[in-house]
Amino acid sequence: MQLFFRQFGKGKPVVILHGFLGLSDNWVTFGRRLGEKYSVYIPDMRDHGRSPHSDCFDFPSMVNDLLEMTGAWGLKEVNLIGHSLGGETAMLFALQNPEKVKKMVIVDMGLRKPFTNHEHLMLLDAMLAIDFSKVSSRGDVDKQLLPYVNNEKLRQFLLKNVCWRDRQTMDWRLDLKSINENMPALFERLDYPGTYHGPVMFIRGGRSDYILDGDIPEIKIKFPGAIMETIENASHWVQADAPGEFYTLVRNFLDGDQ
Repeated sequence: MQLFFRQFGKGKPVVILHGFLGLSDNWVTFGRRLGEKYSVYIPDMRDHGRSPHSDCFDFPSMVNDLLEMTGAWGLKEVNLIGHSLGGETAMLFALQNPEKVKKMVIVDMGLRKPFTNHEHLMLLDAMLAIDFSKVSSRGDVDKQLLPYVNNEKLRQFLLKNVCWRDRQTMDWRLDLKSINENMPALFERLDYPGTYHGPVMFIRGGRSDYILDGDIPEIKIKFPGAIMETIENASHWVQADAPGEFYTLVRNFLDGDQ
């Protein structure tokens, strides 16, 4: 699948994969800053943003999309940054194609998935509940989201997905139907074959439970070169809660030993 993407800067390639219900626009500020030294590619994942919609929304498909994209861009080896859904896609890609990944940054996503993520389900349910026949602006959508999502940052995150279908009709840009139907598979524990021996930095939020201390030994088995960094006051959306500290960690990691 040919995905929509944004590109900034020149230099060694960095590919950034956004998270669940996100889009490339969430990473523009970070990407432009990183583009001062690197060539940064930020795609919209399938069924998200401006990328094509598909009834097939699973990790093998997303890994294949990344493989197809890097080939189309002529990139033989890339640095990967992935948050949440994008982080899991990046890990699977590296395990299956270790020769194509120089370094990797995984943002608040580990290998353990024994639970259904209630926060993500809540956000999805809130989006599905919107009655677009009663809205004429993003402000109207925001009012309908408010009873479900009291966190303003999260509402603004969701509102980036609102678009005009025509001059009179607003809608969600992403394919909520496909995403919703494929949700159960996203929370199944995947078999991670292989080992990636390259440098990996995991960045977790101190207020998030996606990577617990007990998960680190398993991570080290699959990613022996992994290091763990914690931004204490950050939630699952680490890059949004602590953008300065997050950028410094990523930039120092990518710049190291070059």
